[in-house]
Amino acid sequence: MLRHEFQPGRLVAGCFLTLAGVVYAGDAGGAWETPWFVVIPLVVGGLCLAGAAGVLSRSIRRRGRTPVRPSDPWTPPRA
Repeated sequence: MLRHEFQPGRLVAGCFLTLAGVVYAGDAGGAWETPWFVVIPLVVGGLCLAGAAGVLSRSIRRRGRTPVRPSDPWTPPRA
């Protein structure tokens, strides 16, 4: 398997969508009663958290890759 970078936003989105599927499957199987509007906040909240995790991980990766130009007089020296 080829190596790829870890994307936590997709992991969070997948977990919340799987949870929504389990909620509907439990309702369809008769294990419990779920109102139709319960899954909407679950999916929307999961997608918002996934977006936040994606933005955070991208900003962390970009911050780590920023090259320091030695010709820039405003760049502090590296220790």
